[in-house]
Amino acid sequence: MTDPARPAPPVGGGGGEPSARRAEDEAPARPAGRVEGAEPFAVLMPLWAKDRPDRVRQAIVSATEAQQLRPDLLILTVDGPLPAPLEALVERVEAGAHGPATVLRHSAHRGVASALQGGLEASPYELVARADADDLCRPERFALQIPRMRRDRLDLLGGAMREFSDRVAPGRGPLRTRPLTYAEITAYLPRHSPFHHPTMVLRRSTVLAVGGYRDLPLLEDYWLWERMMLGGARMANLPDVLVDYRVDEHLFARRGGWRLFASDLRLQRRFVRDRVTTPAGFLRNLGERGVYRLAPGWARRLAYRRFVEHDGRTA
Repeated sequence: MTDPARPAPPVGGGGGEPSARRAEDEAPARPAGRVEGAEPFAVLMPLWAKDRPDRVRQAIVSATEAQQLRPDLLILTVDGPLPAPLEALVERVEAGAHGPATVLRHSAHRGVASALQGGLEASPYELVARADADDLCRPERFALQIPRMRRDRLDLLGGAMREFSDRVAPGRGPLRTRPLTYAEITAYLPRHSPFHHPTMVLRRSTVLAVGGYRDLPLLEDYWLWERMMLGGARMANLPDVLVDYRVDEHLFARRGGWRLFASDLRLQRRFVRDRVTTPAGFLRNLGERGVYRLAPGWARRLAYRRFVEHDGRTA
């Protein structure tokens, strides 16, 4: 049994022009040194107590002053109280050390979905680029993505990543790819997430129109991609490496356990209800995820390399 056909992309650019105009009417003045004619955009980066200050600073620099096309605004969402070194860094960001910035604070830790949703709602710009607090954006990232978003009237645009670690320098680790075209992405989505979340640029009004980020441990982004596909969003991935993605020995250990399998079960049930997959596809996907979530961390690493990345290159 095959998965049902996906909806074709809309004729117009998804997102709703009235929302876009309102967002940009409220936007602050653009910083000096911007490329003339480039569409304004914000970078959204969540932060919490367990992030390392040295890595956060590197991530911020990579997403702001190191960019060939600099963002008009950095939005930091602080998810709960921070230790003193991180708080000092945030205060420097708020004072403009890395360019125009807004800091949003949660008094208690709420989770990444809430942090991202708050930042997205607070953005004065229609285009919002995601960045993580321990990854490194390539200098050309936004110069590649922002013009493409405008030219093709896209709602979602991601790209490839390369892993790095304390032992493997940026640019030398394994390559993580994803399908490139709309047809490839929608065919791939029922089995795996078709985007690397740290590489994404999103159209704010389109994301909010489908409900934005909702809490689902480790899978809040995957659920969002499904809802955006069903809402007719225009989607693509670039073949270029946009982000150096930090990994450590605990990464694959964190991706296992019954709690995350419960997230898989919840999302796969949603896929069946939404007719994104079939009952047979549900059983296949859940079986694969059960083995993956409950296997030892080293086995998850091997399985990811063999099946997920392999499928992403050949989708």
